[in-house]
Amino acid sequence: MPHFILEYSANLDDEIRIQKLFGKLQDTALETGVFPLGGIRFRANRCEDYLIADGDADNAFVHMTLKLGHGRGIEVRKEVGEKLFNTLKEHFESVFKKRPLAVSFELVQLHTELTYKENNIHKHIKQKQN
Repeated sequence: MPHFILEYSANLDDEIRIQKLFGKLQDTALETGVFPLGGIRFRANRCEDYLIADGDADNAFVHMTLKLGHGRGIEVRKEVGEKLFNTLKEHFESVFKKRPLAVSFELVQLHTELTYKENNIHKHIKQKQN
């Protein structure tokens, strides 16, 4: 269960390339060997209303939250987090060079007793492969 939630300022619409970003992040997540394909989810929330720093209309932000199920040690989480953040930063490198941009990433481990889920996607992926 890695759930990737992207929030971004609406003034990035012409530069964000969400599906390309999600593809890069998915590749990075799978390369770590930590996450099964059937558990990976991505979604994006475009923020219409925001105020960044001094309010300059050119200021922009991108914030990615990764929610993980319980059970991975801190060293694994740190290693995975650094790889994913590097992928996120690389995607926005050209934007970062030409305008004010805040890029942030947060990894949150969910509580094992307070997370509820049901998922049959793994089963469907396995059936497709056979």
